[in-house]
Amino acid sequence: MFTGIVEELGEVTAVEILDDACRFRLRGPVVTQGAKHGDSIAVNGVCLTVVDHQGDEFTADVMAETLNRSSLGALAVGSRVNLERPTAVGDRLGGHIVQGHVDGTGEILDRTPSEHWEIVKISLPAELSRYVVEKGSITVDGISLTVVDAGRDHFTVSLIPTTLALTTLGIKKPGDPVNLEVDVIAKYVERMLGDRVADEGVTR
Repeated sequence: MFTGIVEELGEVTAVEILDDACRFRLRGPVVTQGAKHGDSIAVNGVCLTVVDHQGDEFTADVMAETLNRSSLGALAVGSRVNLERPTAVGDRLGGHIVQGHVDGTGEILDRTPSEHWEIVKISLPAELSRYVVEKGSITVDGISLTVVDAGRDHFTVSLIPTTLALTTLGIKKPGDPVNLEVDVIAKYVERMLGDRVADEGVTR
C-alpha cells in the first residue's frame, strides 16, 4: 500500500522490449536504499516489483496488461517518473490509501498558472466519473491530490509549488497521458450498496 506522497523524481535509464512485456531500468537513489528483489515500488502510480537492484538503479518487468491499462507504455529512456516505496505499518498516512492499481488513464487538457499555485485540468474516463467528487481524493501519476472541480468528463486539481517542483506534474504538457487511480473506498461503498439493494430487491 502507498500513500501518494512521491519520494523522488526518478528517471528511466533503459527499456527492453520483451515478447509480451517490457523491462524498465530506473534510477532512484532514495527508493533504492535498502531495496531488494521482490520489493514493491510505485512508478507513476503503478505498483511494480523489483527484479534486480544495483547501486541507485532497479529493474522491473511490466506485463502487457499493465502497459495497455496505464501510461507506462509511453515511457522511454530519459523519461522522468514519480517514485514511492510502500508505506510501513505505523507510518503517518500523509496522502490517502493508494493501492498502485491504475483504474485508467487521463490526459492533461489545460494548465492555468497563478502566483502561488497552478490549476490543472485532466480528462476523466466515463467509467470513473462516478468515483470522483469535489474535495475527494484521486491519484494522478502516483500523486495523492484533492479534486477541486469534478465534471462528467474531466476534473481539476490545484498544485502547490512543491508538487510542481518535485513530481512529473511540473513538466507534463497538455496532451500528455497520466495514470489515474480513484479512491478505493468509493468503489467498496458502491459494491456494498449495490449488493444491499440487490438483496432487498430479492426479499421484496
